[in-house]
Amino acid sequence: DFHAGLIPFFMKHTYAYKHLAGIKTVCTIHNAQYQGWMSWNMSVYFPHYDEWKSGLLEWNHQINPLAAAIKCSDRVTTVSPTYMKELAQQSNGLEALFEYEKGKCTGILNGIDNDLWNPDTDPMIPFHYNETTVAKGKKQNKESLCREFGLDEKLPLFIFIGRLVGEKSADLLPEAIQAAFDHFKNRFCFLVLGNGNPAVEQALSHINDRHFGYYHSQITYNETLSHRMYASADFLLMPSRIEPCGLNQLYALRYGTMPMVRRTGGLQDTVVDIGDEGGYGICFNQSSVLDIVYSMSRALEVYDAKEYWASTRKKMMTINNSWHKSADEYLQLYQKI
Repeated sequence: DFHAGLIPFFMKHTYAYKHLAGIKTVCTIHNAQYQGWMSWNMSVYFPHYDEWKSGLLEWNHQINPLAAAIKCSDRVTTVSPTYMKELAQQSNGLEALFEYEKGKCTGILNGIDNDLWNPDTDPMIPFHYNETTVAKGKKQNKESLCREFGLDEKLPLFIFIGRLVGEKSADLLPEAIQAAFDHFKNRFCFLVLGNGNPAVEQALSHINDRHFGYYHSQITYNETLSHRMYASADFLLMPSRIEPCGLNQLYALRYGTMPMVRRTGGLQDTVVDIGDEGGYGICFNQSSVLDIVYSMSRALEVYDAKEYWASTRKKMMTINNSWHKSADEYLQLYQKI
């Protein structure tokens, strides 16, 4: 990201580091919204550089480290193919630069550590399972989690795990969850884990009293609880407005939990809708209360189709989203330059 963005410029165009100019560089972007803007007054802290090249530092009359990295690196990558396409349309002012430099830009999906995220060995969950024992293992974990939070383990369990911020569409959650209860009554349970915007935190906490026994929110960060939730839940909701790659949906698949995702960034690249050939997730187009509630109605239909639900859950657990595949793509990129 922008924190290292000035390095390619320094290597090629400062006198102190000219001996590094022949070394190839790759800039990998996780989130292009943050660019490290600074005024030209800050340039006094830079190593002495060729002022004829100062245009490589500039974007919109400021020093922009991320823009400098995109201009000066030999290759630019980001964490999913779709997010790379989206950057030319929405990147907080750098759209024209991404379009101009698209010839050296590549999207490579993030991966996950399959040893750490493994329901068969995970020390953070009480009951272990694999794709052949998923029905029993999920049931045991779900019963344990639901007892702890006073939820009905016989109902489908929806979860949200993440920062309660606008990028994640967390501001929609209170209204969407309430609308789902109004529409489907008490046909499901919902558990939220996360913290962030105080107004969203408060709104989510208020639902606890209104739907006791069917809803609970934990306004905190808790890694152990997140593992238990992946191991227990039936559906994970990710209605993100921006999601460069996303990891939660990959964790969910590993644990046999169906992701419900908005078609954006890496979510679009990693989740295939159940209505498409080979599908194993639920996808929707808009970050809206209506789309969230409609997706929950589809999820309830899938949950009631017992044979289909059982086979799809096993399929989810066999999908390989490990780092090995991504690492091979990075190695190929490095070797090309």
